[in-house]
Amino acid sequence: MKTIGVIGAGTMGHGIAQVCAMAGYTVRLTDNDPAGLQRGLDKVRSNLDKGVDRGKVDPAVRDTAVANLSGVPSIALVAEGADLVVEAVPEILALKQRIFAEVAEVAGADAILGTNTSSLSVGAIASAVPHPERVIGTHFFNPVHIMALLEVIVADVTSNATLSAIQTLGQRIGKEVIVVRDVPGFATSRLGVCLGMEAIRMLEGGVASAEDIDKAMVLGYRHPVGPLKLTDMVGLDVRLKIGEYLAKELGNPAFEPPALMRRMVAEGKLGKKSGHGFYDWS
Repeated sequence: MKTIGVIGAGTMGHGIAQVCAMAGYTVRLTDNDPAGLQRGLDKVRSNLDKGVDRGKVDPAVRDTAVANLSGVPSIALVAEGADLVVEAVPEILALKQRIFAEVAEVAGADAILGTNTSSLSVGAIASAVPHPERVIGTHFFNPVHIMALLEVIVADVTSNATLSAIQTLGQRIGKEVIVVRDVPGFATSRLGVCLGMEAIRMLEGGVASAEDIDKAMVLGYRHPVGPLKLTDMVGLDVRLKIGEYLAKELGNPAFEPPALMRRMVAEGKLGKKSGHGFYDWS
Protein backbone atom coordinates (compact mmCIF):
# COMPACT_ATOMS: atom_id res chain seq x y z
CA MET A 1 0.00 0.00 0.00
CA LYS A 2 1.48 3.30 -1.13
CA THR A 3 -1.27 5.72 -2.10
CA ILE A 4 -4.22 6.63 0.11
CA GLY A 5 -7.21 8.82 -0.75
CA VAL A 6 -9.31 10.52 1.93
CA ILE A 7 -12.77 11.92 1.19
CA GLY A 8 -13.93 14.64 3.57
CA ALA A 9 -11.50 17.20 5.01
CA GLY A 10 -13.37 17.91 8.23
CA THR A 11 -12.41 17.00 11.78
CA MET A 12 -11.84 13.32 11.09
CA GLY A 13 -10.78 13.42 7.44
CA HIS A 14 -7.91 15.84 7.78
CA GLY A 15 -6.68 13.90 10.83
CA ILE A 16 -6.70 10.61 8.92
CA ALA A 17 -4.84 12.27 6.07
CA GLN A 18 -2.27 13.67 8.51
CA VAL A 19 -1.36 10.41 10.24
CA CYS A 20 -1.12 8.57 6.93
CA ALA A 21 1.12 11.26 5.43
CA MET A 22 3.31 11.21 8.54
CA ALA A 23 3.73 7.45 8.10
CA GLY A 24 5.13 7.92 4.62
CA TYR A 25 2.10 7.25 2.45
CA THR A 26 1.24 9.46 -0.52
CA VAL A 27 -2.09 10.98 0.49
CA ARG A 28 -4.71 12.81 -1.57
CA LEU A 29 -7.46 14.67 0.29
CA THR A 30 -10.71 16.08 -1.11
CA ASP A 31 -13.88 17.77 0.10
CA ASN A 32 -17.06 18.91 -1.63
CA ASP A 33 -16.36 22.42 -0.27
CA PRO A 34 -13.13 23.97 -1.64
CA ALA A 35 -12.86 26.25 1.39
CA GLY A 36 -13.32 23.23 3.64
CA LEU A 37 -10.55 21.42 1.82
CA GLN A 38 -8.19 24.34 2.37
CA ARG A 39 -9.14 24.53 6.05
CA GLY A 40 -8.34 20.84 6.37
CA LEU A 41 -4.93 21.24 4.76
CA ASP A 42 -4.20 24.29 6.92
CA LYS A 43 -5.22 22.36 10.04
CA VAL A 44 -2.82 19.54 9.19
CA ARG A 45 0.03 22.03 8.84
CA SER A 46 -0.97 23.73 12.10
CA ASN A 47 -1.06 20.39 13.96
CA LEU A 48 2.37 19.48 12.62
CA ASP A 49 3.88 22.85 13.50
CA LYS A 50 2.49 22.61 17.04
CA GLY A 51 3.95 19.13 17.34
CA VAL A 52 7.37 20.43 16.33
CA ASP A 53 7.12 23.36 18.76
CA ARG A 54 6.31 20.97 21.60
CA GLY A 55 9.08 18.56 20.70
CA LYS A 56 6.65 15.75 19.83
CA VAL A 57 7.21 15.79 16.05
CA ASP A 58 10.57 15.77 14.35
CA PRO A 59 10.87 18.65 11.84
CA ALA A 60 11.89 16.16 9.17
CA VAL A 61 8.69 14.17 9.77
CA ARG A 62 6.65 17.36 9.46
CA ASP A 63 8.33 18.30 6.20
CA THR A 64 7.87 14.80 4.78
CA ALA A 65 4.20 14.75 5.79
CA VAL A 66 3.55 18.11 4.14
CA ALA A 67 5.26 16.89 0.97
CA ASN A 68 3.24 13.65 1.00
CA LEU A 69 -0.14 15.37 1.31
CA SER A 70 -2.01 17.14 -1.46
CA GLY A 71 -5.52 18.46 -1.90
CA VAL A 72 -7.47 17.55 -5.03
CA PRO A 73 -10.84 18.86 -6.26
CA SER A 74 -12.75 15.64 -6.91
CA ILE A 75 -13.49 12.12 -5.76
CA ALA A 76 -12.28 10.80 -9.12
CA LEU A 77 -8.82 12.31 -8.59
CA VAL A 78 -8.69 10.92 -5.04
CA ALA A 79 -9.62 7.42 -6.17
CA GLU A 80 -7.53 7.13 -9.33
CA GLY A 81 -4.62 4.77 -8.67
CA ALA A 82 -5.28 4.67 -4.90
CA ASP A 83 -4.57 1.49 -2.93
CA LEU A 84 -6.93 2.59 -0.16
CA VAL A 85 -9.74 5.16 -0.12
CA VAL A 86 -11.19 6.21 3.25
CA GLU A 87 -14.42 8.19 3.45
CA ALA A 88 -14.97 10.51 6.41
CA VAL A 89 -18.32 12.10 5.56
CA PRO A 90 -21.48 12.55 7.68
CA GLU A 91 -23.27 9.52 9.10
CA ILE A 92 -25.79 9.15 6.28
CA LEU A 93 -25.96 5.68 4.78
CA ALA A 94 -27.11 6.80 1.32
CA LEU A 95 -24.32 9.37 1.14
CA LYS A 96 -21.62 6.85 2.02
CA GLN A 97 -23.03 4.36 -0.48
CA ARG A 98 -23.10 6.98 -3.23
CA ILE A 99 -19.52 8.08 -2.54
CA PHE A 100 -18.17 4.53 -2.63
CA ALA A 101 -20.11 3.85 -5.83
CA GLU A 102 -18.32 6.87 -7.36
CA VAL A 103 -14.98 5.63 -6.05
CA ALA A 104 -15.57 2.15 -7.50
CA GLU A 105 -16.04 3.61 -10.98
CA VAL A 106 -12.47 4.94 -10.93
CA ALA A 107 -10.43 2.91 -8.44
CA GLY A 108 -9.01 -0.49 -9.27
CA ALA A 109 -10.97 -3.61 -8.34
CA ASP A 110 -8.40 -4.40 -5.64
CA ALA A 111 -8.47 -0.95 -4.01
CA ILE A 112 -9.58 -1.20 -0.38
CA LEU A 113 -12.50 0.99 0.67
CA GLY A 114 -12.47 2.08 4.32
CA THR A 115 -15.45 3.74 5.95
CA ASN A 116 -14.92 5.90 9.02
CA THR A 117 -18.49 5.27 10.15
CA SER A 118 -18.99 5.17 13.89
CA SER A 119 -22.29 3.29 13.85
CA LEU A 120 -23.67 2.41 10.40
CA SER A 121 -23.63 -1.09 8.95
CA VAL A 122 -20.43 -1.73 7.01
CA GLY A 123 -22.20 -4.51 5.14
CA ALA A 124 -24.92 -2.09 4.01
CA ILE A 125 -22.28 0.37 2.80
CA ALA A 126 -20.47 -2.46 0.98
CA SER A 127 -23.66 -3.50 -0.81
CA ALA A 128 -23.38 -0.44 -3.06
CA VAL A 129 -20.10 -1.48 -4.73
CA PRO A 130 -18.73 -4.32 -6.83
CA HIS A 131 -16.27 -6.55 -5.00
CA PRO A 132 -17.77 -5.79 -1.55
CA GLU A 133 -15.13 -7.99 0.09
CA ARG A 134 -12.74 -5.01 -0.06
CA VAL A 135 -14.96 -2.79 2.13
CA ILE A 136 -14.07 -2.50 5.81
CA GLY A 137 -14.79 -0.20 8.73
CA THR A 138 -11.87 2.05 9.72
CA HIS A 139 -13.18 3.95 12.73
CA PHE A 140 -10.67 6.56 13.90
CA PHE A 141 -10.99 8.76 16.99
CA ASN A 142 -10.76 12.50 17.51
CA PRO A 143 -8.16 13.99 17.48
CA VAL A 144 -6.79 11.39 15.09
CA HIS A 145 -3.13 12.40 15.44
CA ILE A 146 -3.31 11.90 19.23
CA MET A 147 -5.80 9.09 19.91
CA ALA A 148 -4.17 5.66 19.84
CA LEU A 149 -7.16 3.52 18.84
CA LEU A 150 -8.27 2.28 15.43
CA GLU A 151 -11.49 0.26 15.59
CA VAL A 152 -11.64 -2.05 12.58
CA ILE A 153 -15.10 -3.36 11.70
CA VAL A 154 -15.41 -6.56 9.68
CA ALA A 155 -18.62 -7.25 7.79
CA ASP A 156 -19.65 -10.75 6.76
CA VAL A 157 -18.45 -9.97 3.22
CA THR A 158 -15.08 -8.47 4.23
CA SER A 159 -12.15 -10.63 3.13
CA ASN A 160 -9.31 -11.76 5.36
CA ALA A 161 -6.88 -10.09 2.96
CA THR A 162 -8.63 -6.75 3.43
CA LEU A 163 -8.52 -7.12 7.21
CA SER A 164 -4.83 -8.04 7.15
CA ALA A 165 -3.98 -5.01 5.00
CA ILE A 166 -5.77 -2.62 7.37
CA GLN A 167 -4.15 -4.19 10.42
CA THR A 168 -0.78 -3.56 8.78
CA LEU A 169 -1.80 0.02 8.04
CA GLY A 170 -2.80 0.51 11.67
CA GLN A 171 0.59 -0.66 12.88
CA ARG A 172 2.42 1.61 10.45
CA ILE A 173 0.49 4.72 11.50
CA GLY A 174 1.04 3.90 15.17
CA LYS A 175 -2.45 2.81 16.19
CA GLU A 176 -3.63 0.04 18.46
CA VAL A 177 -6.07 -2.01 16.38
CA ILE A 178 -9.15 -3.76 17.71
CA VAL A 179 -11.33 -5.93 15.46
CA VAL A 180 -15.10 -5.82 15.94
CA ARG A 181 -18.00 -7.54 14.21
CA ASP A 182 -20.38 -5.46 12.11
CA VAL A 183 -23.13 -4.88 14.68
CA PRO A 184 -24.89 -1.55 15.36
CA GLY A 185 -22.59 0.79 17.27
CA PHE A 186 -19.71 -1.70 17.14
CA ALA A 187 -17.88 -1.58 20.52
CA THR A 188 -16.92 2.04 21.05
CA SER A 189 -20.01 3.93 19.92
CA ARG A 190 -22.34 1.47 21.62
CA LEU A 191 -20.68 2.09 24.98
CA GLY A 192 -19.73 5.73 24.51
CA VAL A 193 -23.05 6.98 23.16
CA CYS A 194 -25.00 5.18 25.87
CA LEU A 195 -22.88 6.89 28.53
CA GLY A 196 -23.20 10.25 26.79
CA MET A 197 -26.98 10.08 26.55
CA GLU A 198 -27.30 9.19 30.24
CA ALA A 199 -25.02 12.10 31.16
CA ILE A 200 -27.31 14.46 29.20
CA ARG A 201 -30.36 13.03 30.98
CA MET A 202 -28.61 13.65 34.31
CA LEU A 203 -27.90 17.26 33.34
CA GLU A 204 -31.48 17.64 32.11
CA GLY A 205 -32.78 16.34 35.44
CA GLY A 206 -30.61 18.67 37.50
CA VAL A 207 -28.54 15.89 39.06
CA ALA A 208 -25.35 17.94 38.79
CA SER A 209 -23.64 20.53 36.60
CA ALA A 210 -22.00 19.56 33.32
CA GLU A 211 -18.60 20.22 34.85
CA ASP A 212 -19.25 17.99 37.85
CA ILE A 213 -20.76 15.15 35.81
CA ASP A 214 -17.66 15.17 33.63
CA LYS A 215 -15.33 15.48 36.62
CA ALA A 216 -16.96 12.38 38.15
CA MET A 217 -15.95 10.27 35.17
CA VAL A 218 -12.50 11.83 34.74
CA LEU A 219 -11.47 11.55 38.40
CA GLY A 220 -13.60 8.59 39.45
CA TYR A 221 -13.17 6.36 36.40
CA ARG A 222 -10.01 7.83 34.86
CA HIS A 223 -11.68 8.76 31.59
CA PRO A 224 -9.44 11.22 29.70
CA VAL A 225 -12.44 13.50 29.06
CA GLY A 226 -15.96 13.56 30.45
CA PRO A 227 -19.00 12.39 28.42
CA LEU A 228 -20.51 15.86 28.00
CA LYS A 229 -17.29 17.51 26.88
CA LEU A 230 -16.70 14.57 24.54
CA THR A 231 -20.17 15.07 23.06
CA ASP A 232 -19.26 18.71 22.45
CA MET A 233 -16.06 17.63 20.72
CA VAL A 234 -17.77 15.06 18.50
CA GLY A 235 -20.74 17.34 17.76
CA LEU A 236 -24.21 17.15 19.27
CA ASP A 237 -25.75 16.78 15.83
CA VAL A 238 -23.47 13.85 15.00
CA ARG A 239 -24.21 12.06 18.25
CA LEU A 240 -27.92 12.73 17.94
CA LYS A 241 -28.03 10.90 14.60
CA ILE A 242 -26.01 8.01 16.03
CA GLY A 243 -28.28 7.82 19.06
CA GLU A 244 -31.41 7.72 16.91
CA TYR A 245 -29.92 4.99 14.75
CA LEU A 246 -28.84 2.83 17.69
CA ALA A 247 -32.13 3.26 19.55
CA LYS A 248 -33.96 1.97 16.46
CA GLU A 249 -31.55 -0.80 15.48
CA LEU A 250 -31.01 -2.16 18.99
CA GLY A 251 -34.53 -1.48 20.28
CA ASN A 252 -32.98 0.13 23.34
CA PRO A 253 -34.35 3.45 24.70
CA ALA A 254 -31.05 4.10 26.50
CA PHE A 255 -29.73 5.44 23.19
CA GLU A 256 -32.70 7.74 22.52
CA PRO A 257 -31.52 11.39 22.40
CA PRO A 258 -32.94 13.38 25.36
CA ALA A 259 -35.17 16.42 24.78
CA LEU A 260 -32.35 18.73 25.95
CA MET A 261 -30.07 17.43 23.21
CA ARG A 262 -32.73 17.83 20.53
CA ARG A 263 -33.43 21.39 21.67
CA MET A 264 -29.75 22.34 21.64
CA VAL A 265 -29.26 20.94 18.13
CA ALA A 266 -32.33 22.84 16.91
CA GLU A 267 -30.82 26.03 18.37
CA GLY A 268 -27.52 25.44 16.60
CA LYS A 269 -25.64 24.62 19.82
CA LEU A 270 -23.61 21.79 18.32
CA GLY A 271 -20.57 21.88 20.59
CA LYS A 272 -17.03 22.90 19.82
CA LYS A 273 -17.56 23.44 16.09
CA SER A 274 -20.34 25.98 16.68
CA GLY A 275 -18.67 27.65 19.66
CA HIS A 276 -21.26 26.55 22.19
CA GLY A 277 -22.66 23.28 23.51
CA PHE A 278 -22.56 22.00 27.07
CA TYR A 279 -19.48 24.23 27.35
CA ASP A 280 -18.56 27.64 25.94
CA TRP A 281 -15.89 27.10 23.26
CA SER A 282 -15.84 30.66 21.97
